[in-house]
Amino acid sequence: AMPTSWSHSVRVQTEGDGHVTEDSCGYAAASAWVIDGATSLLPELDLPGASNPSWYARTLDLLLAESAKAKPGPDAASGSEAGGVLAEALRRMDRVGEERAGNEHTRFPSAALALAQLTDGGVDVMVLADCHAAVELEDGSVVHVTSEPADLRVHREHPADPDQARELLRRDRELRNTPGRLWVARREPEAVQHAHLARLPAPKRVVLASDGAWRAVDLGLVDSPCSFLRAASTPVGAQQLLLELRRRQAAIGEKADDATILTVV
Repeated sequence: AMPTSWSHSVRVQTEGDGHVTEDSCGYAAASAWVIDGATSLLPELDLPGASNPSWYARTLDLLLAESAKAKPGPDAASGSEAGGVLAEALRRMDRVGEERAGNEHTRFPSAALALAQLTDGGVDVMVLADCHAAVELEDGSVVHVTSEPADLRVHREHPADPDQARELLRRDRELRNTPGRLWVARREPEAVQHAHLARLPAPKRVVLASDGAWRAVDLGLVDSPCSFLRAASTPVGAQQLLLELRRRQAAIGEKADDATILTVV
């Protein structure tokens, strides 16, 4: 019989440079997730956290746990249980948003997200923006799932002038969760319809990572999603990988982003 809930194996987080941690992760019932709060570019709302994105990541973490335990069933749009859990959590976030920020959507904090949901047939992986999942299947193969780098559209245009680049990033942020733009977790349940969904057979283990942790692959500290999964399969391996990543980033002068790895089996 398929397992109906995740058991925890590894959770490792390191804070990035220059601001409070804006990542979160967790698992409950058949759901596991990593949340990567989007650092504020627009004026912050008066929300009760160290920063708007850190408040958002912590709040969505709690709401996903509630939603996972409520077992809302598949959402109509994607027919997936992952979509059902995420849509329900975002509906709850919308109610919290109503209380805290009225009708404010554009400046409401948001996040990239990866959600792995056990199903009768295997696992659904749902990704918004640039979180990552590496899924090891029973046959030993590893499937990498991600969606779209958060600021890709802006970096494609990449004006050399930093003020102009910042302005474009800000404008891009204002247009999120509108037709034809990048969709992220914020307070709109319909984000589920724009998420990348991979439906996979029974997993042996799943590693979820924020893009800050996935830099280890980008910078060649591990050579593939498969090697990332191997490294992240033990607490010591995952910690060593992130330590090596921080050393490399310091050596090349790269500003370190929060890094989160959650491995579930």
